[in-house]
Amino acid sequence: MSVIHRQHHISTEGVTTVETREAHSTGFARALAVLRIAFGITFLWAFLDKTFALGFHTGYDQEGNLDRFGDAAWINGGSPTEGFLTFGVPADNPFHGFFTGLAGQAWVDWLFMIGLLGIGVTLLLGVGMRIGTAAGALMYAFMYAAVLPLENNPVVDDHLVGVIVMAVLALGAAGTTWGLGRWWNRTDVVQKYPVLR
Repeated sequence: MSVIHRQHHISTEGVTTVETREAHSTGFARALAVLRIAFGITFLWAFLDKTFALGFHTGYDQEGNLDRFGDAAWINGGSPTEGFLTFGVPADNPFHGFFTGLAGQAWVDWLFMIGLLGIGVTLLLGVGMRIGTAAGALMYAFMYAAVLPLENNPVVDDHLVGVIVMAVLALGAAGTTWGLGRWWNRTDVVQKYPVLR
């Protein structure tokens, strides 16, 4: 006995459900790609600003004067973590001692800057998304813990939203649209080590 399967297309105003589903899928993939690129730019920009003290957050002295490419620049010996970890962690933060103890240490600066650069590049290119988004989520989680207790909301802030976005980008294969993810995922090394997807 053979069974015949038929696919029915219900047409609504000349658009079939299959076409509608494909349009939604394409729209969602593009939205994820835009989100990925936007977050990639934020990470890469933070790296560049802290490296060269471009004046968009880094590069101001204690009096508020701008000194681009000055002493605050990482390339000139400035610490990209000291300001935030010294002055940005609230005094009533349960992890205050831990975070302020990390402030200005060279290994913390290097790890932070390599993280910003690596996450930014992986998100912009759409390659190595599993590692890039995991590192991004971890970095956001540390920053979330550093700003506790939150000022404007008892639970959610932009750092926690960043953790969620990193998870969505990883699970949504965001690197395959407007990125090099499709090519990257077919390379021999990624086929052998899927963690590099």
